[in-house]
Amino acid sequence: MSAKKKQLRKLFVITGGSGFLGQHILGELLKSVFDENVVFVPSSKEFDLRDFKACKKVVSMADVVIHLAARVGGIGYNLKNPGQLFYDNAIMGIQLMEAARLKGVEKFVGIGTICSYPKFTPVPFKEESIWDGYPEETNAPYGLAKKMLLVQAQAYRQQYGFNAITLFPVNLYGPGDNFNPESSHVIPALIKKFVEARIERKKSVEIWGTGNATREFLFVKDAARAIVLATLKYNKPDPVNIGSGMEISIRDLVYIISKIIGYQGEIVWDSSKPDGQPRRCLDVSRAREEFGFKARTSFSDGIRKTISWYLANYPR
Repeated sequence: MSAKKKQLRKLFVITGGSGFLGQHILGELLKSVFDENVVFVPSSKEFDLRDFKACKKVVSMADVVIHLAARVGGIGYNLKNPGQLFYDNAIMGIQLMEAARLKGVEKFVGIGTICSYPKFTPVPFKEESIWDGYPEETNAPYGLAKKMLLVQAQAYRQQYGFNAITLFPVNLYGPGDNFNPESSHVIPALIKKFVEARIERKKSVEIWGTGNATREFLFVKDAARAIVLATLKYNKPDPVNIGSGMEISIRDLVYIISKIIGYQGEIVWDSSKPDGQPRRCLDVSRAREEFGFKARTSFSDGIRKTISWYLANYPR
């Protein structure tokens, strides 16, 4: 083994590495690093990151930590579980970063959320706007818990010289997504709803909200590539948006998904239900400039791949 390769040997720890995004990051990381690099994916059943002792065990051999583990869900789940979402996400991240600092980990990669942005952030969202107001109410406990990890990362860099970076990915989707209606996000929830409606020949499908809110979506493989690029190349305190830079209304999204699936019934909008944040679209220039990331997967291709995966893996 060459001296150069010996010098590059590291242990990467990916919390949440067996999840939707984590599996893609694992594959992307193994393609990007030298063969002798090792990746450890701690199981949530074996290591409860709400326990500081578990956090210390997880990072005990780590050189680099990518913290993906989180409790997440859509609007309905957020409304039902605000306390749990705040506590679990805050305590896991805070303790894991502290354990990593005490261990002397070389780099900590924190994965935040677009839900941390203020409710009425001007579009496109620039990283500098993160502190300009309170998050949208239904997402606030989760978004604020994640935003505190940005504060921790910057404070630890200032006081201890700890190399912690924070990335803010937009809404992700793709094959292998969570299709559980109790906790899924909008794209998998809509796919499941319209597939079932077509099969059961329902005359109408009810959708929460007015359809006027907008969102930005990023294909999961693109997100994984961005996070690995940042892990290997980015070492600054400023947070970085990870997205595609596109914006689509929920109404248009609903009609696109229903058309691809072949549902021909009526779509009923329940305006008594919340829309969530009015608009979401990121300024993604910093990621391009700092570590060369640009999304490659078109939205139409990504949606078709996601629907195809769902139909193949959830046969009726």
